[in-house]
Amino acid sequence: MASMKLRAAALLSIAALSLTACGSTNSSASENTASGKTVTITDNDGEKTVPAEAKSVVATDNRTFETLSDWGVELKAGAVSLMPETIEYTKNKDIIDLGSHREPNLEAVVEVNPDLIINGQRFTQHADKLKELAPNATLVNLDPRDGQPLDKELERQTTVLGEVFNKKDEAAKLNADLEAAKKRVTDAYDSKDTVMGLIASGGKFGYSAPKTGRTVGPMFDFLNLTPALDVPEASTDHEGDDVSVEAIAKSNPDWIIVMDRDAAVAADEEGYKPAKELLENSEALKNVTAAKKGQVLIMPSDTYTNEGIQTYTEFLNQFADALQAAK
Repeated sequence: MASMKLRAAALLSIAALSLTACGSTNSSASENTASGKTVTITDNDGEKTVPAEAKSVVATDNRTFETLSDWGVELKAGAVSLMPETIEYTKNKDIIDLGSHREPNLEAVVEVNPDLIINGQRFTQHADKLKELAPNATLVNLDPRDGQPLDKELERQTTVLGEVFNKKDEAAKLNADLEAAKKRVTDAYDSKDTVMGLIASGGKFGYSAPKTGRTVGPMFDFLNLTPALDVPEASTDHEGDDVSVEAIAKSNPDWIIVMDRDAAVAADEEGYKPAKELLENSEALKNVTAAKKGQVLIMPSDTYTNEGIQTYTEFLNQFADALQAAK
């Protein structure tokens, strides 16, 4: 999704001083220093100063890749191994690959001497090591925080990235698009209809619990969806919880939302079966209301390795279209 490049204006240092004097609570301001222009932002760890025009940017947070790519942010290094092929960075051989979170090549970050690292999601666990290896870099963590609505956290992340890279208008547009897609769903959705969240992984379905379940779960909260099944002590596991297909079928959901994890990580492997095929071949699930009415929605194939604001906006519009068509 290409973003419009509308402005490159910067705030004057006097404006920053004025904001400080007034005790402003804005999350960013800019100032001139001996070392160049900087931007003050607030991330998960508090207030931080970042270079307004970073010379060497590293990114490891999956949720930010599409946004940074669309904005034309040049990366010197990044978690390329974790990027879906839909991200343009995967075609750039000049970007040093820091590997995956399970098999990271963190030492490679030294080679690019970064002044800015956008870290988060799977690489959150490696933050301390990255700080050690790149002491001159400001490490920014905008990972969605526990207990906060995911939609608002994605918007917060996008807003701060817009401040860091002087793309405030583009960030506002992404946030507005998400809000518009949400409204389309909530306007069309009937709370009498029950919804089931599933994750296709390893050739089988796992249960994505309302609120806590990976990817699908948070949508129950910000869309006010009615769960078809609520399992106590459900987890955030990336493969979903082990709930029998019989129990899922018994709940007889009106709508099923599927995140196909295998589509993102195993589509090229022998034996891979798309979520749609798994559902059609499931004796237990193919006769539930959602399946019989064609009300099974599968999220974009790169969702598991993307999960950015654009992914949710795209899916919510897909959901809204289906809801309107079902009326």
